[in-house]
Amino acid sequence: MTFTARFAPSPTGPLHLGHAYSALLAHDMARAAGGRFLLRIDDLDQSRARDHWEQQIYDDLTWLGIGWDGTVLRESDCLKTYRKALIKMNNMGLTYACTCTRRDIAAAVSAPQEGVPEFGPDGRIYPGTCRDKAHPTSEAAAIRLNIACAAARALPAQFTETGSAYGGSHALRAEDLTNTIGDVVLARRDMAAAYHLAVVLDDAASGVTHVIRGEDLFDATRIHVLLQRLLDLPTPVYHHHALIRDDAGKRLAKRDDARAIAKYRSDGASPQDIRAMVGLASV
Repeated sequence: MTFTARFAPSPTGPLHLGHAYSALLAHDMARAAGGRFLLRIDDLDQSRARDHWEQQIYDDLTWLGIGWDGTVLRESDCLKTYRKALIKMNNMGLTYACTCTRRDIAAAVSAPQEGVPEFGPDGRIYPGTCRDKAHPTSEAAAIRLNIACAAARALPAQFTETGSAYGGSHALRAEDLTNTIGDVVLARRDMAAAYHLAVVLDDAASGVTHVIRGEDLFDATRIHVLLQRLLDLPTPVYHHHALIRDDAGKRLAKRDDARAIAKYRSDGASPQDIRAMVGLASV
């Protein structure tokens, strides 16, 4: 099997040093293994995606010396695939429509039980308000996964991690899925799919064998492996790398324009300078 990695940025702002590290690392690992490196544009949120940010992604990656194999995949071109997966899981009795707003959810969990986490990898852990209600599926509703039912159907399951912080084999446990993740959103209002469903389907469709991404997504891997089992998809090898942080130790975000790759480039930095800044060896 050919080692296949990918980089999947959103065209909603400039790429920064953290993106550079993730893209360069995935590219380096794929090339070292004689494999493929793919580029995917996560443009599901059309309210925020912009053509000029997408073009800057291409410009920044090319300047960094990153070349990708094949054509660029856009998630906005995969809506039929997402709908098909949602229909499949609905027919399996694993999903339900949810009309709760963020404010509704926050109010419902305003007094969390002691020792029970309030937030998980999908944000605030959903208390299950709509789980047993018969809301019709519509653009006004989100689609959630009944994670307890999903775990009962999909487990046992496990994945392999090669990153230094979490290296080894990790088994999914039903209790952890229920208590620390909850009923995650698979499709948001007015969007064909949410991140967790889209990333799983896209990786499988592209034949991705190794997912290389930031360690902030490690906990979400349990969601992804669960969905892979439910949809009969292969589970890649995962590699979660350390995050690039600012001087205060805060993770970089797209609003950190001062650390945007384009700004370093305009200020006279070289691609090798960027590699040195993120702790990667020159090539």
